[in-house]
Amino acid sequence: MHFAVLLATVALAATALPAHAGAQPSTATAAAQAVDPATVVAEVRRVIGERYVLPERRPALDAVLAEGLASGRYAVADGAALAEQINADLERVGQDRHLSFRFDPRTVAVIAGGTGDAPGDLVAYERLVRQANHGITELRVLPGNVRLMTYDGFHWIGAESAAALDGAMRFLAGGDAVIIDLRGNGGGSPEAVQHIISRFLAVDTPLVTFYMNGSAEADGLSTLAAPPEQRMIGKPLYVLTSEATGSAAEEFTGHVAGYQLGQIVGANTAGAGFRNDIVAVGDQFVLSVSVGRAVLASTGKDWEGVGHAPTIEAGVPVALDTAHAAALRTLIGAAPAEERPALEAVAEAMESRALGRTADLALAAYAGVYGERTLTTDGVRLFTRRGERPAIALIPLGGHRFAVETALGMRMVFETSGSTVQAMTVDFAGGPAQPRIERTADAR
Repeated sequence: MHFAVLLATVALAATALPAHAGAQPSTATAAAQAVDPATVVAEVRRVIGERYVLPERRPALDAVLAEGLASGRYAVADGAALAEQINADLERVGQDRHLSFRFDPRTVAVIAGGTGDAPGDLVAYERLVRQANHGITELRVLPGNVRLMTYDGFHWIGAESAAALDGAMRFLAGGDAVIIDLRGNGGGSPEAVQHIISRFLAVDTPLVTFYMNGSAEADGLSTLAAPPEQRMIGKPLYVLTSEATGSAAEEFTGHVAGYQLGQIVGANTAGAGFRNDIVAVGDQFVLSVSVGRAVLASTGKDWEGVGHAPTIEAGVPVALDTAHAAALRTLIGAAPAEERPALEAVAEAMESRALGRTADLALAAYAGVYGERTLTTDGVRLFTRRGERPAIALIPLGGHRFAVETALGMRMVFETSGSTVQAMTVDFAGGPAQPRIERTADAR
């Protein structure tokens, strides 16, 4: 069971929160298949009445569906139009990111066929998971040996996904601090969550309890044993989030926050905490119905409709720079004295870029020829170039100081008289002082 159920016929983007309206076919296609609204609504009411996760909310959902039928709002023979009307009512009353209704004959056919009759679809889905590298879209070493994993979906097809994640965990464990980017991660499998979070907690730590179909009986998960080379207990951890971080990605975020394993950097998550099933309604419609409530062991709460707030609030586009700077600030205190200036310089550059710091003068004032270096501007950024080499962007640090984007410990410090730039010095963090370089001409 997944938070956001994955179907072979749905692209991997569907591991994100289900779209309420869904992808609808053209009116001409839908109109060719007339439907009986009363039959459709009756089945939706039955499934919700028997399975919806919150029994106390079932009467309100049933009432709006009954009213829609009685009022004639559903009196349409067009399948796509009917699905839109029903979905709008479920969305308005349910306020549930996993509750949706859509016109989708292809998915119905897969559900009806089962695994034995639809091998091509299942093979296609597994191929998509492999092509997406099981959700792991980037592994990178950032300056200061901060290790980054961009993880776009908690995809899980068993042993293959586990092996892919094991490789990623070994990579992360080699870092002095870890950043996991979930800004574009809409969810997926609790098994993938369990696999990753087990690297940051002791074995058999309770994680989450699922209450399914309104039942008081619970089904829970705890952490697994992790190989020594993958363990990261106590390692500085930063999780990047956005309003698109949902479902299983929120479960992971909740473990990090609840067990105080690290910092949450970015924006509040989506608040999609229920688990869902995909149910065929007739031969043309699909109902995504929330059937399970997830309660975190660390807090005793779910996150439905609330999400998880960041511990370090940052604009989503600059969350990585913000987290990188925070990680470096954490590492500086324990770093050898000779390494601290370089770490300080990188942290300052990342903070400046995240905060959007600006120079004291217009960028055009700094453009010009300084020895073998030529500085130019496009009006938005300042660039440095040596000879015929490619231009490199500079990061304003405030005042008349800039960092070099490809060498974050390198500084260009300008000497001014009023609004006129006269010279600059190129310095390196922790290195010896460098000679002053006169500005000899305007930029060519």
